[in-house]
Formats: sequence, C-alpha cells, structure tokens
Amino acid sequence: MKQITISMVIPAYNEEKHIGKCLDSAINNSGNRFHEIIVVDNASTDRTSEIAMSFSGVKIIREKTKGVMGARQRGVLESSGDIVAFVDADNIIPLGWFDTAQKEFRDNPSLVCLSGPYDYYDMSKLQRALAFFYWHVIVKLISLMLGYVGNFGNMLLRRETLEKMKGLDTSIAFYGDDTDTARRASKFGKVKFQSNFVLLSSGRRFFNQGWISTITAYILNFFSEVFFHRPLQKNYKNFR
Repeated sequence: MKQITISMVIPAYNEEKHIGKCLDSAINNSGNRFHEIIVVDNASTDRTSEIAMSFSGVKIIREKTKGVMGARQRGVLESSGDIVAFVDADNIIPLGWFDTAQKEFRDNPSLVCLSGPYDYYDMSKLQRALAFFYWHVIVKLISLMLGYVGNFGNMLLRRETLEKMKGLDTSIAFYGDDTDTARRASKFGKVKFQSNFVLLSSGRRFFNQGWISTITAYILNFFSEVFFHRPLQKNYKNFR
C-alpha cells in the first residue's frame, strides 16, 4: 500500500525565538518522515529564515505580503504532499503525532480534515488545567454538535480537499480562520477533532493580549463564522 505523504507548512513572522525548536521537534519526533517541511517567512525582520536554513532539507519561502492565511496558502501552493499539515512556529510536535496523522488519513478515506487541541507548555498547572477543560470538554462537545471544529495550529487537510475548496480564504486576517476552513472542508467529507491528537504550544497570546480579551475574541469570531460565515474582526494586531 502506498504511504500517504505529509507536507508541513509553517507560517512565520519574526519567530527567531521559536522556529528552531519547532523544526527540531518536527524532524526528530517524526523520524524525519515528512515529505517536506516548508517555512513561509512572512516578511520577517529578524533571523527566522537564517535559523530555518540551518536545518537540512527545510524549504524556506519568502512571502512579502503580510498575513497568516496568505502565508499558509503560499505554503499550500509550494507543497506537493497528499496531506498538508499546518502548525505554527511556536509549536512543538510530540512523538507519535506524525504516526497518528498518517494512520487516520490512511484508515479513513472519507476524512478530509484532522485537528486536535493544544497543551500549553509555558502555562502554570492551573492554567493548563483550565485549557484542558476548554479543549477536551467544551471544544469537543461543540465539534460533536456542529460536525466541524478546527485549530489551525494543529490541522491537516487533504490536498484534493483544498483544491475543491479553491484554497484558503486569504481575506481573513486571523480570528475565524480555523472555523472557516473546517466548515468549508466539511462539505467534502469528514472533519475530525481528535482529543488525543495533542500538539504543544506557547500560551504567549494569552499572556500578551490578556486572557479575557483573547477568549472573548475567539468566542465572538467563532460564532460569527458559524452563523454568518465571516469573522467579526477584520483586523488583527500580532501579539508576541
């Protein structure tokens, strides 16, 4: 049986502090089995590309037009794997993540999109417990009710599905991007949010933007996407 190939796309803007750990985990914890790893440098002014280039086999694409969805779409166009995996530059890919992804798509031909939760490696125990409840209870229930939920920092889509969708919606600045993509993908097959398909991530957005502000923004834009098929917020300030 032909193995399903997985391309990884990592949009990155001024990520010199994180991109090295992300790439190291992607290569080593997958046994270097990704079909390709593409870092889309989204007009960085720091050493993001320089650090990424130090990893053998990693492809660096420079996208001058700022915007995370545009950077992801550029990565899709530059990639060639059967599956496109989207992660963020501050993510750490754990052991077993690649195997789970490959098995899910191999064993489930109707699966078009696979996503899972985060475990925030730089949060306190209490904060991680609250985040666990959010991802494993609230988000899981919503996914069962709607039939689709996505987390773009931990999401994989079949290439043929992306083609049928005519790519990602690059008009979306940030909030609502994952919900929009999961909803559109659900028209072509099964969208699965798997609770044990966990990726490690930084909680920096919560720290820098504020917990209440961040959670409120996610909730409002989520429901705006579900009911009106567009995000509530058109602009996004990049907090790092």
